[in-house]
Amino acid sequence: MELKLKPISKAGITEAISKAELYRYLNEPGEAESICRDILAQEPHHQTALRLLGLAITDQFTGGASDRQAEAARAFNSLTSDYERAYYTGILRERTAKAQLRAGRPPHTVAPTFEDAMRCFEAAEKISPPDNDDAILRWNRCVRLLQSRSGAEWKKEMEEFDASEGPPV
Repeated sequence: MELKLKPISKAGITEAISKAELYRYLNEPGEAESICRDILAQEPHHQTALRLLGLAITDQFTGGASDRQAEAARAFNSLTSDYERAYYTGILRERTAKAQLRAGRPPHTVAPTFEDAMRCFEAAEKISPPDNDDAILRWNRCVRLLQSRSGAEWKKEMEEFDASEGPPV
């Protein structure tokens, strides 16, 4: 049997997007990533597929060197909306920091990554669509994490913190 990828139909893209979203909600980011790649093979600039691809990649972060931060960044940088580029780059930085904390990195070494995320969220907030407070919500979460404790106490809380809590973004 020849191992060759088969293209999906353009007519099936809408349903494929729904499946990618479902797999992310089911905490199966590898499945979502694969579907997004099939969509992007048909429509390389499909905005929803690019966004979901970047998120699916960040869903797989472990805090190690194998995290595909550059690949997620390329997907988010391909978004045409200035707001979405800023917001999702902030998500990338926030998830990087959380994964590094879960992997045992000392909080003081991860704080600058949270601050990078906050700068992205601040930029996104300035150009956000009306009645869209997503960037503020993410900013506030970063602030709460950074304010939660200092020194050894903060590290202890981060070891107990489950960064996967809540639904995917």
